Amino acid sequence: MKTSKYTEAQIIAILRQAEGGVPVAQLCREHGMSDASFYIEP
Repeated sequence: MKTSKYTEAQIIAILRQAEGGVPVAQLCREHGMSDASFYIEP
């Protein structure tokens, strides 16, 4: 199994920023990930 580039704490922080209204495109640029890898299930 592939290990994550991010720790669990980092992932939670990124998701909280997204919930707080930060645009996904901006988060992806800041954290060096693609838009396709960012998905929040409604």
